[in-house]
Amino acid sequence: MTMTQTPTLAPRPSQRAKGRNVLAIASGKGGVGKTWFAISLTHAFAKAGQRTLLFDGDLGLANVDIQLGLMPKHDLGSVVAGRITLNQATMPFPDGNFDIIAGRSGSGALANVPISRLQTLGDDLVLLANAYDRVVVDLGAGVERSNRQLANSAGTILVVTTDEPTSLTDAYAFIKVTHLERPGTDIRVVVNMANSTREGERIYNTLLKACEGFLKVSPPLAGVIRRDLKVREAIRNQTSMLTRSPNSEAAADVEAIAERLLRGR
Repeated sequence: MTMTQTPTLAPRPSQRAKGRNVLAIASGKGGVGKTWFAISLTHAFAKAGQRTLLFDGDLGLANVDIQLGLMPKHDLGSVVAGRITLNQATMPFPDGNFDIIAGRSGSGALANVPISRLQTLGDDLVLLANAYDRVVVDLGAGVERSNRQLANSAGTILVVTTDEPTSLTDAYAFIKVTHLERPGTDIRVVVNMANSTREGERIYNTLLKACEGFLKVSPPLAGVIRRDLKVREAIRNQTSMLTRSPNSEAAADVEAIAERLLRGR
């Protein structure tokens, strides 16, 4: 695949404490099912008995609350404005037995938050993560500064891609920028909407060869999620996949990824 030019790198962030139990869900581009996967993975952790928090870190186009049909009383906008703390913005989601910190949907006002505020937000998230077994952060799509800054708080980053050439190229760009800024970061790949597990592995190998050839890194495969029409039904009905169609192929694939992560693989 052809590699696009990556943006100018920001100065390497200071060495701050990272949440070992914090997983950031990233993607090079939108439309790959990143938010759906973040919701489903959070639910899978909760079903496995983990006390789990879902943090909507898409500062430009937050939509976790929309996908779950929620109307949060507080959101991340109030936290950034200093009106409430991160802990006060936390709301329970009884249907999935996990907690949520909603972003500010329908507004791009948080996209230009100063880097110092993003650093503070990330530090606060790491502290809050001590109250949970797992924290899942749904980042915005792309390699923008805000996404990279929030990703600094995570012990593990899962990069979601599909078989589309632009998705693979942009996933590579995210891995490249992250690797250059934070060498040794635990980055893993999730292939979504694959026609089969074998097809998903082939897609992963395409990305892996690029990473090994150009970056000399080998991000492991976290898992493959098969294409499933029930995903669209769940999103359309603003319901978690693991609630609406718990026996579907996609739900089983997400739960398998959660299980491997919990086992440390």
